[in-house]
Amino acid sequence: MSATLSIRIDEDTLQRLDAISQQSKRSKSFLAAEAITAFVAQEEWQLGELHAATKELNAGLAVKHEDVAAWLSSWGTRKEKKAPR
Repeated sequence: MSATLSIRIDEDTLQRLDAISQQSKRSKSFLAAEAITAFVAQEEWQLGELHAATKELNAGLAVKHEDVAAWLSSWGTRKEKKAPR
């Protein structure tokens, strides 16, 4: 099942979408729906990752910046450190 959504876009973007539509032999509506679907999936993933990271930070599961910086600075040296936890 699908629903109708009306949007406003600038003329340049509309012309570019029209060109892609003609080249791909897909309707502008199909291309816009695909783009929105991909955008929504990406945003859901990103917001989920941010939420999970916030929960980890609030639970005290963070590694101090200084510890990570010291570890990275040791890379390629004879006294390379293990990754901080």
